[in-house]
Amino acid sequence: MCSSNSSYTMKTLVLLFILGLTNSRISYASIIGYAGSFNVLDYGAAADGITDDSQAFLNAWNDACSSAGGSPEVIIPPNMIFLLSPVTFRGPCNSENIYFVISGRLVAPSSPGIWTGQDASQWLAFRNVSGLIVDGSGTIDGQGQGWWDQSCRYHPDMEGCTRLAPTALKFIFCSQSSISNIYFGNSAQTHILIERCNGFKVDSVMIESPGNSPNTDGIHIQSSQYVAITNSKISSGDDCISIGDYTSNVQIYNIQCGPGHGISIGSLGKGGNFAQVENIHVSNAFFYGTTNGARIKTWQVGRGYVRDVIFENLEFNSVKNPIIIDQNYCDVRGACKEMVTGVQISNVIYQNIFGTSSTNIAINLNCSMSVPCTDITMQLIQLTSATPGTATPGREVTAYCRNAYGQEYSIEPGPCISEY
Repeated sequence: MCSSNSSYTMKTLVLLFILGLTNSRISYASIIGYAGSFNVLDYGAAADGITDDSQAFLNAWNDACSSAGGSPEVIIPPNMIFLLSPVTFRGPCNSENIYFVISGRLVAPSSPGIWTGQDASQWLAFRNVSGLIVDGSGTIDGQGQGWWDQSCRYHPDMEGCTRLAPTALKFIFCSQSSISNIYFGNSAQTHILIERCNGFKVDSVMIESPGNSPNTDGIHIQSSQYVAITNSKISSGDDCISIGDYTSNVQIYNIQCGPGHGISIGSLGKGGNFAQVENIHVSNAFFYGTTNGARIKTWQVGRGYVRDVIFENLEFNSVKNPIIIDQNYCDVRGACKEMVTGVQISNVIYQNIFGTSSTNIAINLNCSMSVPCTDITMQLIQLTSATPGTATPGREVTAYCRNAYGQEYSIEPGPCISEY
């Protein structure tokens, strides 16, 4: 009988110890090395959309990140609103994979003043994490209106107008990582930034910001390799997807873009920088009412190269510049003087492309006289006017090519490209 009581007492003490750990800021899971779930509510998140929950998120992340073995999960539960100040989730973590499951709604502070004394370029960020998997059915709401209202782009005469605003979510030095199924809305500036990452996938995300919101790129890739963006819908006030310097091996597949500025390589070479962009493949994309479609844009003062690019299986609906290369970009648009510098653009393929242009020039390859575009291939392209008149079908729009060399087959409008 005495032995039974002792056993019961010991079990009770163990249970009380476990409960004490669970209710403390140091989770039981992290103490015993079990890679389990780390719910932000257990770390004191108020989830009322008013109280700052940043510290609760950081505490949950730090416990999950330090958990050994398995695949720990940070859980943001559904049907709740979490207000977060600027916060960075840092690695490296102990486990091979770590999940960040967003089922609720994350909202940014509505006032730009919250960023006083902090890095105005970012709201949420993951840094130096390998095997990160961000997933869920939740929302990331940048509440960008306050920033847009003081943007220098639309209010250049406003004292203290803003040129730099927060990116909603940054991934920096994140390898073999991914984000999927998240809804992004109204970022102050760029929605997703992938920077200095090796092996990153974006799948089935939806991004929505007004077409007149300033500099709200959907996804920007910078200095990264082996990136895939698939099965996503992007509406924004700037590029749906943009590709920056030192980026290679990018696959973009099954994208809906519009409104926005299209899918762009560049701008590259600003300030005389050396650009290195190669092995870019864009396929099965639909553009609706965008400023550009498939675009490559480089600064006249730039150096380096863009090479081995494929744009294929694209559909345009009333796009201003369906196919465009601008190798003569400069500070004063329309007043660019010829320069001996330039970013070399070569081995670019456009194939199986059709749709309508809302301007007269459907194909515009404005290449440099000093560093011309070479090995350009165009085949199976059919572009017509979005507002057809009485002209012969297919002849209502034109093609303009300058210093562009290569070959073309079955092109309308055309011919355009110069042979060697």
